[in-house]
Amino acid sequence: MILRYLAAALVAATLLAQPPAGRPPQPPPVVSPEVKPDRSITFRILAPSAQSVQLNGGDIQGLSADARKMTKNEKGIWEVTVPPVVPGAYRYTFNVDGVTVVDPRNPTVSESNNNTWSLVPVPGSELMDARNVPHGAVSSITYYSSALGRNRRMQIYTPPGYTNTNAKYPVFYLLHGASDSDYSWSTVGRAGFILDNLIAAKKAKPMIVVMPAGHTNAGGFRVPGARDEFARDFVEDIMPYVEKTYRVYTDRAHRAIAGLSMGGNQTLAVLTSNPDKFAYAGVFSSGLIGAFGRTRPGAPEPPPGPSWEEQNKAALENANLKKGLKLFWFGTGKDDFLVETSRKTVELFKKYGFQPVYNETAGAHTWLVWRGYLGEFAPRLFQ
Repeated sequence: MILRYLAAALVAATLLAQPPAGRPPQPPPVVSPEVKPDRSITFRILAPSAQSVQLNGGDIQGLSADARKMTKNEKGIWEVTVPPVVPGAYRYTFNVDGVTVVDPRNPTVSESNNNTWSLVPVPGSELMDARNVPHGAVSSITYYSSALGRNRRMQIYTPPGYTNTNAKYPVFYLLHGASDSDYSWSTVGRAGFILDNLIAAKKAKPMIVVMPAGHTNAGGFRVPGARDEFARDFVEDIMPYVEKTYRVYTDRAHRAIAGLSMGGNQTLAVLTSNPDKFAYAGVFSSGLIGAFGRTRPGAPEPPPGPSWEEQNKAALENANLKKGLKLFWFGTGKDDFLVETSRKTVELFKKYGFQPVYNETAGAHTWLVWRGYLGEFAPRLFQ
């Protein structure tokens, strides 16, 4: 009797495994990405008809041309394993016969400027892992920009416990770089998790972090000028929206601003044109971009006319700006193409009596560096 039931069960299982008549067979299961215990990562994609598939890897270390090539097995699954990487978060896409696609097996994505990437977190960092601590929330906010005449988007982090109290909080405006979007700091930048961990360890004060969209047009970055659209949107719309909608202090001592690359340049533009608004400023892998000539070979020459120093002499000589600036922090990697710009910017501000803190570290122009800078800068705020 038992053997009869076992035989019947085997037949039933076999029938269930067969696709119904007229229905194509189910594709083989694909797991991607797969992060191994040693922090190597295997990427896979099912593309049985493809002739060539490659991995595009953002900040993934050691990704040479050969290391990008994926190989296909008998089931039509393309695969590649990259060597162990440092903990963090990594953007990637696949190039399938010349077409760039995100990983269809990975629902986690990160937007950049005009692009979407798949995203893989790699654990192993006390600073940026999703740890067992109280967590804040990151909200995607749509607001109307009167300066630009259209709806805009920004991301806002509120710390753990924000909804359970009537307390006010200091506010930190965190700006992204030229190839990124408002969504970047909270995804590949791990800003929410970094703040959660720092606050839980009592290394940073609970604060609200505002991550606005730095691009005001599809063309991307341009050096800010007298009528810089982002600066107008920031002062006329973003700050008033935050101060009306969230429980934040509105005095200078409880406001901070920082940004990476393009966002660092924007930080300096906002800071010098609004000398009474910020007590803390951070410039990550940046400086006065274009103020000292070309930033790298092939970059356009700065437009003719008065230098940045000449145009902003009143701000540079403004005693109130210097007096109320509690922290003026710069960080740049030694291999960053903007390292000379950073050095010259720091020296220019020193020339006018500012006291910038300059931290030159290992690394280049990558998120591997910028997440660490956020971890160094945030604990210095509002102390």
